[in-house]
Amino acid sequence: MIRVVCALAISLSWQAAVRAQSTPSNPAAQNSSARSASSEFEPLLQWKAAILAGHETALAALYTIAPPARAQTPQGTAQDPREEPRYWSALAAQGIVRFNPKVLEIQRPQPGAVALVLRIEMTLRTSSGERPFVVSASQLWVEQGGEWRIFATQRGNVVPNPPRRMPEPAKPNPNLYPAPENARPEIAAALRRAAEDHKRVLLVFGGNWCYDCHVLDAAFHTQEIAPLLRANYHVVHVNIGEEYDKNLDLAAKYHVPLKKGVPALAVIDADGKIVYSQQAGEFENSVRIAPADVAAFLKKWAPARPS
Repeated sequence: MIRVVCALAISLSWQAAVRAQSTPSNPAAQNSSARSASSEFEPLLQWKAAILAGHETALAALYTIAPPARAQTPQGTAQDPREEPRYWSALAAQGIVRFNPKVLEIQRPQPGAVALVLRIEMTLRTSSGERPFVVSASQLWVEQGGEWRIFATQRGNVVPNPPRRMPEPAKPNPNLYPAPENARPEIAAALRRAAEDHKRVLLVFGGNWCYDCHVLDAAFHTQEIAPLLRANYHVVHVNIGEEYDKNLDLAAKYHVPLKKGVPALAVIDADGKIVYSQQAGEFENSVRIAPADVAAFLKKWAPARPS
């Protein structure tokens, strides 16, 4: 699973460049900064358009030259601003029918820097017809002279995209999981509400980088499942961090084995007693489970109602 580029460990090499060039000095640059703060990161749309057009020169203009853009690929690391434009242009030449980069997570580690975690879904022409594929990626954008450019990327292999039985989000919520430190107070608040309205608390361990977590959340909002969830549970999303290193004490407290994968669920009563905790990664793979499985789970562990 590719998350934030090199866990932002390379930040020291570009901070000076950002400080020197990212401070907007004109209204146009200020507007660029304001737009980048929204969930729709406009420079990514320019990147997508350049790929669909197969325009390598336009694509290359979106990568930093000084310092030179870095690309981490399955073959290794290249400090070459031409690597990514060449790769995507070559892929476009093979025949991209559909290209949809979904933003799973957005981080803004400092002014003039935006890190994106992406799930890039595409349909490619092959010798056997049009086929769906997917690639996991992340990008680190920096603002230079009022323009946004890609400084560093990570990219996985292009692999077949299997059909899912669960509904997929057209536009994932990059803020689905709040900061890890919010988990404890949110659980406490949910327990107080559960005591008042006689519901249970559903803990969903995961992270914004986890696509299966977004798929499960999409199922939670379907017409079939949303009323069932709303009537019986208060949901708390527990962020486990980019490296599975946050809120481990909470996972242990509620007997959730994160090593089995996420999303990982636990159901607790208003008094904090564990009603259920998954042990075998039951919800970890949204290719395998269906909305009926989610509905059955919620019905099974819903609180008993007076007859």
